[in-house]
Amino acid sequence: MNFSEYVQTVKNNTMKNKWIIGIIAIIVITVLGAVIYKTSKNASTAGGNQSNASTVKVVAAENNYGDVVEQLGGSKVSVDSILSDPNADPHEYESSVPDAEAVANADIVIENGFDYDTWMDKLLSASPNPKRTLLVMQKLAPHPLPDNPHMWYGVDNMQAMAHAIVSALKQKDPADSTYFENNLTTFDNSLQPIRQKIADIHAKFNGTKVGLTETIYLYQTEPEGLDVLTPFAFEKAIAEGNDPSADDVATANDQITRHEVKVLIYNEQTITPITTNMQNEAKQLNIPIIPVWETMPPGKHYQSWMMGQLVNLENALQQTK
Repeated sequence: MNFSEYVQTVKNNTMKNKWIIGIIAIIVITVLGAVIYKTSKNASTAGGNQSNASTVKVVAAENNYGDVVEQLGGSKVSVDSILSDPNADPHEYESSVPDAEAVANADIVIENGFDYDTWMDKLLSASPNPKRTLLVMQKLAPHPLPDNPHMWYGVDNMQAMAHAIVSALKQKDPADSTYFENNLTTFDNSLQPIRQKIADIHAKFNGTKVGLTETIYLYQTEPEGLDVLTPFAFEKAIAEGNDPSADDVATANDQITRHEVKVLIYNEQTITPITTNMQNEAKQLNIPIIPVWETMPPGKHYQSWMMGQLVNLENALQQTK
């Protein structure tokens, strides 16, 4: 190869190398562009998640209240319901460290009051926060019954709580006020079938004699017109985890053995040897037994929970005709 041929070869190789380098540069730029785009997209998505993090944080002492918050707040709220196990006795509940952390970080806290969830007051005291809103059913319920903390069994009481919840949500998130108001209208309308079922039971079975193992269901037996024979002192003692007097136990048992009560309504979550004995006697005498719960069972909403129990009671009362 002469010198001129050698020079030409070098030139050709240089052009070839430049072409290769150019291709590599294009590839690198393309890859970098894709990376930048993906990073930008992820950052945008992260920004969306941050907006979710700005939702109103609500802690409800009982899951029946928590469920109503979820219905009213939808995607604008995050809800932590502390009491949610229908197999546990709410009266024996003890709060935990996660409960304390949830309350400390909450924008809104809901409790029942009426000495039902006193542990919540301790959690609130442990993390003072002047910006936190506290809703207490005891202060909101338009129709509380004496010595009976189970106020959520009163439909009007729960409606009053729902309105208070929406007012609190609108204060925390004014931009979504219309959204909350629309959900409240839907919730109010959803209570009408429950009221109608209670009215139907009253119309068909007014005056029917029933037994209660505790006070929880008095919020519905009264508007249903049912005649509760069980001594109130007996019901109250069982509800509070105390032993009823021997005379009241004897009276409650006699009302069953004599077929004076047509249906026995018992709290599934507060079971004692005394109440178990009442159930066994009722079974032996073919007296219908209707379980009710203090804590909303899983897979239910407040409305379906209440309606399901009402339907069961109506069917049991129909057997007494």
